Amino acid sequence: MNSNVDETRVPVLIGIGEILDRPENDLDGLDSVGLMLAALKAAEADAGVAVLDALDWLGVEDQISFPDPAPQEQLAERMAVRPAQRVKTYEASGDGPIKLINDAANLIGKGEIQIAATVGGEALRTAAKRAQAEIAAGREPPKVSISDVAEAAAKPLARLHGLFTPIDVYPLYENAARAAWGQTLAEGQAESGAIGESFSAVAAANPYAWLRKPVSAETIASATPENRMVSFPYTKMMVANSSVNMGAAILITSLAKARELGVDESRIVYVGAGAAAHEHDDFLLRDSYARATSLETTVTSALERNGLETRDIDHVELYSCFPIVPKLARRVLDWPLDKPCSVYGGLTFGGGPIGNCMMHAAARMVAKLREGGEHGLIVANGGYATHSHSMVFSRKPVPAGTFPQDYNVQPQADARRGKAPELLQTYDGPGTIETFTIPFDRYGNPRHATIVGRSPAGARFLARVPQTDAEAIAFLMSDEGQPVGAQGSVATGEDGLAIWTMA
Repeated sequence: MNSNVDETRVPVLIGIGEILDRPENDLDGLDSVGLMLAALKAAEADAGVAVLDALDWLGVEDQISFPDPAPQEQLAERMAVRPAQRVKTYEASGDGPIKLINDAANLIGKGEIQIAATVGGEALRTAAKRAQAEIAAGREPPKVSISDVAEAAAKPLARLHGLFTPIDVYPLYENAARAAWGQTLAEGQAESGAIGESFSAVAAANPYAWLRKPVSAETIASATPENRMVSFPYTKMMVANSSVNMGAAILITSLAKARELGVDESRIVYVGAGAAAHEHDDFLLRDSYARATSLETTVTSALERNGLETRDIDHVELYSCFPIVPKLARRVLDWPLDKPCSVYGGLTFGGGPIGNCMMHAAARMVAKLREGGEHGLIVANGGYATHSHSMVFSRKPVPAGTFPQDYNVQPQADARRGKAPELLQTYDGPGTIETFTIPFDRYGNPRHATIVGRSPAGARFLARVPQTDAEAIAFLMSDEGQPVGAQGSVATGEDGLAIWTMA
């Protein structure tokens, strides 16, 4: 590195820690904060130097397993020395870990701190078992499931039509994008299966992955009693596995502090510039379901800010709560289908601890770069394709003055985004299908379909295809023809629910 560079303002990653908590009895598992503490201690051991008693800043990814308004304070109370500054993310969101790392890097770049830690943990597996025990004992357990949290935040129109959780919403993007890309259903499922197969292979080689068994693309894409359809066209093996007890932590210091502490140079990874942007919080007010402009913008901006092109990237982590997210990202990058999209195994096989998934990805990215390669790109996603934060890690020193940086690229994303159509709260009349989603029950049967449609004037509306209209649901799931763009009509019933009928 240039001798004129102020090494006290160059952020580097020096320690990584990951925890899998799988006791014989899930009731005995650690809580979320316990996982965080264990992960921090593992990161300190990995760094090979004592730093936890000297933290200037502690950044915690929020968690939902054990509801608490301030998990960062709970964690600080369990540490030997309370970190001077303690923050948490605004919610348990998949972009949070990368935001925390970027925030820590900025504070080092400003010269305000020298030693930081980012950490998160989720214990939904244990929380669910404890909730079952509370119910068995006749007591009311805390609401900790993803559906409980999502339903509480649902807008009235989405609530009326059963659009509560990510599994209800992400198929809207999958089905719209497949049509926009000119893929048949079989082609789209084959791509999802191939991406999933590579995830499972990466997880099989990762000692900190939750599921470590390679699975074929055909098995992932095939709906069976063991791999039921969850929400068309997603099978169980295509979606995030949140029933885990996992924690991960990253230690970040200035380059000067790392050298002062005696950290082995071969284990230091540099923090590169990042980029963040978001879509409208209401997923019904998006300009399109065939693209995610914020994701596109953060990926291209992160590369540009680090002076890199796709060919310079050795490893990637493309967020994978559902196949559509890595599909969108790999098209921005032009990332080949035969190259892994993950370094930790993705949210199905690596494990999907709600908002903390990318902390595990960041830890594995550091480990991967220590083994070889120069640059790694992490593309994080939160909400309903709402928040995106992309960031580069590098084995090569980053240019002087990279940090602090303004990682907000919202103006660029807004400039690229189209205008969202008018959203109609009620509508009766003819329309065309913009996209759709079909939730399934636990026995592999479609419960209904929800249509996102467009009126002849271009306004957006919602309507339901009831379970009894088997012919319409079969058409939506058929590989013959293209449901997107098909015509029909809407009539509102006495209960206020709009019913879709195919033309």
